[in-house]
Amino acid sequence: MKKTIKTIFSCQTCGYQTPKWMGKCPECGEWDTLVEEIQTPGRLQTAVRDLSGPQVEPVAIDSIELENEARIFTGIGEFDRVLGGGVVRGSLVLIGGDPGIGKSTLMLQALHGLAKGGQKVLYVSGEESIPQIRLRSKRLSTVSSNMLVVSEIDIESILAMLTSVKPDVLVIDSIQTMFSPDLTSAPGSVSQVRESAMRLMLAAKKTDIPVFLVGHVTKEGAIAGPRLLEHMVDTVLYFEGDRNHVFRILRAVKNRFGSTNEIGVFEMKAMGLDEVTNPSALFLSERSENSPGSVVTASMEGTRPILVELQALASSTGFGTPRRTILGLDPNRVALLVAVMEKKLGMHLMGYDIFMKVAGGVKVDEPAVDLGVISAVASSFLDQSVADGTMVFGEVGLTGEVRAIGHVETRVGEAKKMGFSRCLIPGSNLKRMTTIKDIELIGIKTVSEAIETLF
Repeated sequence: MKKTIKTIFSCQTCGYQTPKWMGKCPECGEWDTLVEEIQTPGRLQTAVRDLSGPQVEPVAIDSIELENEARIFTGIGEFDRVLGGGVVRGSLVLIGGDPGIGKSTLMLQALHGLAKGGQKVLYVSGEESIPQIRLRSKRLSTVSSNMLVVSEIDIESILAMLTSVKPDVLVIDSIQTMFSPDLTSAPGSVSQVRESAMRLMLAAKKTDIPVFLVGHVTKEGAIAGPRLLEHMVDTVLYFEGDRNHVFRILRAVKNRFGSTNEIGVFEMKAMGLDEVTNPSALFLSERSENSPGSVVTASMEGTRPILVELQALASSTGFGTPRRTILGLDPNRVALLVAVMEKKLGMHLMGYDIFMKVAGGVKVDEPAVDLGVISAVASSFLDQSVADGTMVFGEVGLTGEVRAIGHVETRVGEAKKMGFSRCLIPGSNLKRMTTIKDIELIGIKTVSEAIETLF
């Protein structure tokens, strides 16, 4: 008799499969992630074939007529911004974040906005009972007759609901709890997550229903389960922030229907998440004036400029190797800029510990903040504060030159709106700029020129 069932070991991090158990996954290098699964050949292919329907013929792309092209608005402007202008019909969106960061809260509030707009929405929870969902919805004031809730983990039952209920939007919270009876492995395993996501993806494309998948993240910050999940979906959003702080940032790392540079800023309150429409004012609200080591710079997040405060502390050390502790910035880039300061400015920073952070918990990864980093470190090292109302930005090269950056007029406009009176910008950008009233623009060519101007 031919054997139809075989046992395999699957890595719960990357999806690597092997016929025997190993302590360390050879694909991703993680320890103790291989879990035994019983696999029946052919079932996944059969399920996919059944869902895909009859075979279709290829057509010319210019002959396709776009129907229902308009996006669906959730009523949460920051959420719609990150999605690229609203929810695209038939899209599959994955939202990840640390436990307790507010993923389910964001989903309930987004569904409530859709329900108020006349959309019938279905919220499927595999982690909470219906009374628990109702209790949380009451606290968040997200109660609507157009919002349907169910506690279910069977993927077959959920797909049947799409036919019987016919919702306009579907939310799965979370994808790691979904279970397919065709597979014998436990919920949360690689096979179950992959099978459930595949069937939901096919259902979304077939019915034109947008589907949101809530995913847990590992301690390294990646979506738990196989990385294949990120390749299957249309959009991957990460909900970031420290649970000890009230600010949350929604960031797109993949978006087939919009930019991946946009971010949404929220504030966690007792009644849920509130949009922060002016992040610059938020991040600068507690900045102390005339404080050495504090510099304001401008970072572009998609199409929106955000003013952030860079804080630096340079303190002498008696150890042979000085510490470099960086939060919110690229540590390698800060080390590179410190080396430029030692070589081009003559500042002997090898005997100093350097600590840097971006106030407010936001992460900045853009070359345009290089001059701000150097100014903050120099301000702390010299123990001299930057003049109030001054903002700096520009990219710094290894030879100490200040190079041109993009979106200068947008950054300067935001600085003017926030009450700044002087901006240090790259000299090559100043030559191409139009005159802006009520703000002084100073062109900088080298880092030594910048330090002389500031101090």
